[in-house]
Amino acid sequence: MARDQFHRQITQLLDGVIEMGSLVDRATERAMTALVERDSLVAREVVEHDLDINQLNFHLQNSCISLLSLQAPMAGDLRVIVSVTSVLDNLERMGDHAEGIAKIVLMMQDEPLVKPLIDMPIMATKAREMLRLAVQSFVDRDAEAAYGVGRMDDVVDQLYDQIYTDLVQIMIADPSTIEPATHLLWCAHNLERIGDRATNIAERTVYAATGMMPQMDVSSY
Repeated sequence: MARDQFHRQITQLLDGVIEMGSLVDRATERAMTALVERDSLVAREVVEHDLDINQLNFHLQNSCISLLSLQAPMAGDLRVIVSVTSVLDNLERMGDHAEGIAKIVLMMQDEPLVKPLIDMPIMATKAREMLRLAVQSFVDRDAEAAYGVGRMDDVVDQLYDQIYTDLVQIMIADPSTIEPATHLLWCAHNLERIGDRATNIAERTVYAATGMMPQMDVSSY
């Protein structure tokens, strides 16, 4: 009976990871809406709701500590609980990156766009896909799906490189665009970091499932 209760607690913990992933996904979506529509009200909403992500992270981290201290998890369960703490850390930081985009929107105010927002929304969509796949693969302990996250990160990095190149060229051509172009570059960097942290979760998925800790280098598979 004690083991049944323990595994129910593990399930509840993983449900919490799914919930937190959904909050981060929503924050990223709303932050991009704020950027594309230049909507300061939506941006402020994202900033305010980052507290919800932080509070859930605190609650789930405490649950991990309780499971580790009050139970005697076997090797596989121990890997999962330890990995959950890492996953939560990455999700919390993703929330910070979404909040970062929203704060940049508030800084921009009525600042004109120096580059049409074409690549960045695509980049955000890909980063959100990575986030959702990373969380689901972790909950399912699906190492094969986790490697798919690493492959998707290559696409996000390529989009970031293109945006970076375009914005630098704009700044070189017209120094008066340096500030607004830098703001867009910061937004793109936050999206790139969301992709990187989804890759971190994918690495933890492989560890939880197999006991191996890979480096998600797409050239290796």
